[in-house]
Amino acid sequence: MNCHILAIDQGTTSTRAMIFSAAGRCVVRAQRELKQIYPRDGWVEHDPEEIWAATLTVCREALKGAAAAGISVAGIGMTNQRETTLIWNRETGKPIYNAIVWQDRRTADHCSELKDQGYEAEICRTTGLLLDPYFSATKICWLLDNVAGARQLAERGELAFGTIDSFLLWRLTNGRSHLTDVTNASRTLLMNLEEQRWDERMLEIFEIPAAMLPEIRDCAADFGDSEEALLGVSLPIVGIAGDQQAATIGQACFEPGMIKATYGTGCFVLLNTGEKICYSGNRLVTTLAYRLGGQSCYALEGSIFAAGSAIQWLRDGLGLIQSADEVEALAGQLKSNRGVYMVPAFTGLGAPYWDPQARGALFGLTRDSGKAEIARATLESIAYQTKDLIEALEKDSGKRIATLRVDGGMTGNRWLIQFIANILGIPVARPVVAETTALGAAFLAALRLGVYTSLDEIAETWQAQEEFVPDYCEQQREGLLAGWRKAVARTLES
Repeated sequence: MNCHILAIDQGTTSTRAMIFSAAGRCVVRAQRELKQIYPRDGWVEHDPEEIWAATLTVCREALKGAAAAGISVAGIGMTNQRETTLIWNRETGKPIYNAIVWQDRRTADHCSELKDQGYEAEICRTTGLLLDPYFSATKICWLLDNVAGARQLAERGELAFGTIDSFLLWRLTNGRSHLTDVTNASRTLLMNLEEQRWDERMLEIFEIPAAMLPEIRDCAADFGDSEEALLGVSLPIVGIAGDQQAATIGQACFEPGMIKATYGTGCFVLLNTGEKICYSGNRLVTTLAYRLGGQSCYALEGSIFAAGSAIQWLRDGLGLIQSADEVEALAGQLKSNRGVYMVPAFTGLGAPYWDPQARGALFGLTRDSGKAEIARATLESIAYQTKDLIEALEKDSGKRIATLRVDGGMTGNRWLIQFIANILGIPVARPVVAETTALGAAFLAALRLGVYTSLDEIAETWQAQEEFVPDYCEQQREGLLAGWRKAVARTLES
């Protein structure tokens, strides 16, 4: 139980390294922000070399801090922003283009063409996903068709595709491991959800050479050893999961019906459906929650594209605030939203609307509207979108959701979490350990190393820091939601 794990958390806006004890407590951390690149409207990219450099920096800082504290590290767990797509040259290890981020909408027309050709139902049934630019497949197509010579190189087996986990794993092992885990693979539109293998028919539809793809493994597995020259020590990499699945593990949502929401750049709600594949009738996606020892646990997921990024827009785009912390105080100044609604469709609307062409809008502004109204409307939009997802999840599962576990950077905003509870009409629980994404990656590595022998042991470590109980009446709740639904409808019509 003296074992410590290094968790690499490569997210959309930052890269972190955190060292966790066997009890699930963070003892050392390091972090670097990540530059967002917006070449055109709806396009979002990251510099792969910046991601790699930041990963090395934060890992070295964390390991140095651990050594200074007399802490030895037994292994590495890794979690990552999902769907973000990279292709690199197998010989040189160099990416052929920037990473195309999950938020990117450049392939909306390609998705529309495939829908017009009648492929959507087949793709959805095979992969559990919707045909949308959000997922990796059409991003791969774009890279192959728009980077000079890329398709020819790929057909000769000279290029490798990966989500961020695969890219970092390749670099950390000096090119020895071209692997991914089943959760990241399940977000590509290329994996057969039932058989959990790359699907030949999907590869045919998207015109992607199979030789590009990494091998799929369990979430807790042997992924290779890090190169000693990189981190000063060679460590086994023994746990990988996409960020939202890692957060599900960190929140100990191991029983069917348990649900978590992570509020970061976007918001992602996962409902554990157990060993059963539950296909959505309400435009959610079916995905892997995790696979351990060959045993799969599935989930239904709803994705909100703009949560924390909407607050960033208030700061960086409008200049209304100097720091994100100001939003809570501004929202609390008002007794109501004064009829102002924000629909933060900066890169389209996610579940349950899935409209990549939608764009953000503010409604209900009057001459006396100010930054407090806009700040509050932005926070409220996050709660309304969560309500949209919860309603869809309840319809698909046929069960009433009793409690929502929340995590992510935005959960430090008490006003927001209380408003979410008010709009959902159910208690919202915030855990003692807020960094559940990195924690989940550490738990996976600890499982593989034998620190834990079961998920039940992990579940015993979870503790609630605070529970937020709703205090709105049904009339208040429905009145606010009616205004939200009207705003969304007008956005979709524009």
